[in-house]
Amino acid sequence: MSTATAVPNAAVSFLSDRINALEESQTIGMAKKARELAAQGVDVISLSFGEPDFQTPQYIKDAAKQAIDEGFTFYTPVPGIPALRQAIADKFKRDNNLDYQPENIVVSTGAKQALANAVLTLVNPGDEVIVFSPYWVSYEEMVKLAEGVTVRLVGSLENDYKVTAAQLADAITPRTKLVMYSSPCNPTGAVWSREELSAIADVIAQHPQVFVVADEIYEYINFVGEHASLAHFDAVKDQVVTVNGFSKGYAMTGWRIGYLAARKEVAAACEKMQSQITSATCSITQRAGLAALQGGRSSADEMVAAYRRRRDLVLELVKDIPGFKTPQPDGAFYIFPDVSAYFGKTTPDGETIQNACDLALYLLRDGHVAAVDGAAFGAPQCMRFSTAAADEKLAEAFRRIKVSLAKLQ
Repeated sequence: MSTATAVPNAAVSFLSDRINALEESQTIGMAKKARELAAQGVDVISLSFGEPDFQTPQYIKDAAKQAIDEGFTFYTPVPGIPALRQAIADKFKRDNNLDYQPENIVVSTGAKQALANAVLTLVNPGDEVIVFSPYWVSYEEMVKLAEGVTVRLVGSLENDYKVTAAQLADAITPRTKLVMYSSPCNPTGAVWSREELSAIADVIAQHPQVFVVADEIYEYINFVGEHASLAHFDAVKDQVVTVNGFSKGYAMTGWRIGYLAARKEVAAACEKMQSQITSATCSITQRAGLAALQGGRSSADEMVAAYRRRRDLVLELVKDIPGFKTPQPDGAFYIFPDVSAYFGKTTPDGETIQNACDLALYLLRDGHVAAVDGAAFGAPQCMRFSTAAADEKLAEAFRRIKVSLAKLQ
């Protein structure tokens, strides 16, 4: 009896064209490689995953336990329990000065599902989706699922990788249906200012057929003060789908809860989409999310202080690594250096580093540090390193990186 071995990312004839065209998430893929190496007893430091190393605050855990004890274990309405949707609307008013009603809110199984809901409900086959690049790895794959056409709009290193309103104006065509971006940005840490978003809003307002998905999952992890939302500008509010969640600001990655806010028709369409895929997210998680919002953001602010310290630590460490061009991130918990200075160099084993993927694999193999190559984010000259690890792990990781890179000839 023979067994077949599945080959990741390889086309298999009996599978759908849809799944064969889809790429595995590179962040998850690298994390998997790191776990496999660690299982062999290797001391791997993983800087590949965007996951806080903090525990979920105790008051949130307590609310989940209470929900279980009270028997809150049944199906809930698809877009979320009314109290949570109201709390999210209140949060938008408190933190963002945005006026939404519960009918504008859809709670999902993570912000990733909220993003997918928005893309799948707005994009038709052949529609163009402008994606600010560098971008989070799943944006382009979601567009593929919707059979749309991704148009990458690349921000310059000199502008901290931020796309400008002028670039956007030049990129919009009659086929443009959607624009996608994140601020603070994963992977670059760039934060669009209110003035920059105002200029972008002026462009979008001239194209009422164009929607924007504004991914604000890193909202609370902001080192420059005010967080600006595109939906704040009245002229485009009905064209904006704002996506957020609990995973980053409240250290709730495993709880899987996110949400979106949009005009009533779009929210209803996302609810319909979700009703046929997952229905509502976990009832216990929703009660935990409600407690998180009712508890304010003091725990998030404490984490942000640590993330700022870690960012500053890493920026100092990379100053000693020749060839890294690293803009200062103003939010999130990553650095995203241009590492192309190492392309063409040779490893001690005689292998040539052709690209950032080769460099990431070399650092994992030689230095036992896991990071993600920038091609997955639309920037093949870069690599993404998470700074969400403890200070001592970050110091050791970049010491190893420096030693491994020094071996390249």
